[in-house]
Amino acid sequence: MVEEEEKLLQKFEQIADRLSDKGYAIVDNFLEADEVRNLLDVLQHHQEQGTFKKAGIGPAENVTVNKQVRGDFIRWIEPSEALPPTRIFLDRMHEVMRYINRTCFLGLKDFEFHFTVYPPGTVYQRHLDQFRTDDHRRLSFICYLNDDWKPENGGNLRLYLPNDDGSEEEVDILPIAGRLACFRADMIPHEVLAANRHRYSLTGWMLDQLNELTFL
Repeated sequence: MVEEEEKLLQKFEQIADRLSDKGYAIVDNFLEADEVRNLLDVLQHHQEQGTFKKAGIGPAENVTVNKQVRGDFIRWIEPSEALPPTRIFLDRMHEVMRYINRTCFLGLKDFEFHFTVYPPGTVYQRHLDQFRTDDHRRLSFICYLNDDWKPENGGNLRLYLPNDDGSEEEVDILPIAGRLACFRADMIPHEVLAANRHRYSLTGWMLDQLNELTFL
């Protein structure tokens, strides 16, 4: 147990250090293989229950659907109703939030997450995760659930990192199982590239206010 806690602490330190230094962090094996399998089982259960919906664009009060811009399907997580594997994940993200607050002083107060499914060939075009009319999303988090994912499967997350001279650096992140990607929601544009197989993840944001979102 002590060894597991030390490994988690190292991952938390990696997240905080890289967020502070570069504005983004990539951490492999944030989820162990059995945790990925358990979360995939939950995702499949929600699919069988028909609770996934076509994702839209914009804040909840003014959301629009455009499959050319965004092709994923999502299922919001209501923490009070979360199944045990999802609850374990949320508890870990709560630990991450507390650690980041202690080390990076971002004043994070809550988070929101949803399961995400991208069918083959679908994308999410370049965007920022922070809305103009709602600027409370501070950090974006994506935890991937894709077993045996290879570069030829595509589906990269592409970050556009701003340089001081006004240029941009592109960083592509392969969505392999257990990998966590996080970045500043207000500073880093990004997009999801097309894949040739279904692409699964848990996607969410840490907020600087309590989450009063009505889950869909």
